[in-house]
Amino acid sequence: MSQTRTSQLASYVSRHTGVNVAECYQCGKCTAGCPMAAYMDMSPNQVMRLVQIGDEAATEALLASEAIWACAGCLTCTQRCPRQLDPAAVMDCLREMSCKQGKASKAARKIVAFHKAFLKSVESGGRMNEFPLVRNYKLASRDFFSDVALAPAMVVRGKLHLKSQRVRDKAEIRRIFAACREARR
Repeated sequence: MSQTRTSQLASYVSRHTGVNVAECYQCGKCTAGCPMAAYMDMSPNQVMRLVQIGDEAATEALLASEAIWACAGCLTCTQRCPRQLDPAAVMDCLREMSCKQGKASKAARKIVAFHKAFLKSVESGGRMNEFPLVRNYKLASRDFFSDVALAPAMVVRGKLHLKSQRVRDKAEIRRIFAACREARR
């Protein structure tokens, strides 16, 4: 029985996601089903292959890649995988690594700002509310005026609600967020 060498990156990804990328045999089904593949600088199966390789050059290419940020997290790749791997979880892990190591591009930092604003909105109100989401995103991204002219029309059309709706059991929402934070430690 031959033993395969696992890259440090593949080991890290496996520890954090439970995905053994060595099992990926590059069938390409993840890429064929990906609705965002056309917008990526490398396809999902190429991402998986570079994680398998995992040398310094591959790691640098992955962490600076726009592909990991273009991933919509729709899980189509995961559903299509004949090996029952989870490429979407690998993308999540690579995004976290990219942020921690300061490799995320300026565009990627705006995506992170949006994710944080979204989660802050849900945590505070129990659901996503448009106005707090926009406010928190604008403050975090420092992109104050790029689309300010759209706001009045959105309010008039009922697309941007000034009054937030809340859920009844906010304690349950706080418990969920606390459990998630604890799981990340």
